[in-house]
Amino acid sequence: MTTLSKREISVFTAKLCEQAERFQDMVEKMRTVAKMQGPLSTEERNLLSVAYKNVVGDGRNSWRIVSSIEEKQNINASPESPHIKLIREFREKIEEELTRVCAEVLDLIDNELLPHSDTDEAKVFFLKMKGDYCRYQCEYLKDNVRKECSDVALKAYSEAFDIAKNSLTPTHPIRLGLVLNFSVFNYEIIGETETACSLAKSAFDEGVQQLDILSEESYRDSTLIMQLLRDNLQLWNSERPDVDQGVSQVPNEQAPDAERAE
Repeated sequence: MTTLSKREISVFTAKLCEQAERFQDMVEKMRTVAKMQGPLSTEERNLLSVAYKNVVGDGRNSWRIVSSIEEKQNINASPESPHIKLIREFREKIEEELTRVCAEVLDLIDNELLPHSDTDEAKVFFLKMKGDYCRYQCEYLKDNVRKECSDVALKAYSEAFDIAKNSLTPTHPIRLGLVLNFSVFNYEIIGETETACSLAKSAFDEGVQQLDILSEESYRDSTLIMQLLRDNLQLWNSERPDVDQGVSQVPNEQAPDAERAE
């Protein structure tokens, strides 16, 4: 009977967890893999990303809902209302949980994943991931702490973008996903609307020009991300009436049920 290594057992169990939608368990398994010696395979890094994205995604959704409720209560109730106090305490609890998970991811990236990355593709993947998890924290942090976090995100995204421009094709899904999230960061977090639109438009235009030479393997992923870039551009340009609204189309695929970033 074939004996599985500890790494193989963890990866297989992580896949089971994904199918069962037990994402916290999936995180535990993939964190174990990330701390093993050597670089992650493409499959392993995707599993790690899916695990943390789902855990943090649930927290972000909860935070948005509770923040919306808190905002309505602040309008309609007295600041001394016990309900407002309870809502605020619950929101702060969610923020603490988000901060803990994001810090865990960032520690893994800085101390395990980036040092062991042996290809430019892997470096771009994890630098993008670092930018993403700092961006998530910027959604609820305030003042100097938020500024420090946004500075780290900007540095990570910028470094990833520099590597991607030199080593990944314009239609590579990781490069497109990076530009998608980097442009959203510029638009929503640091208010650099011109930079956001320029990044998204350049990536979209370059991608459209190379659609014909896309491999079948990456075609669907690339075109889905390009649709998100197009949707963002149309939305952002609609808020800038002096800008031409025309954006090219990409082949019609079913767009993912997601926010406007990966």
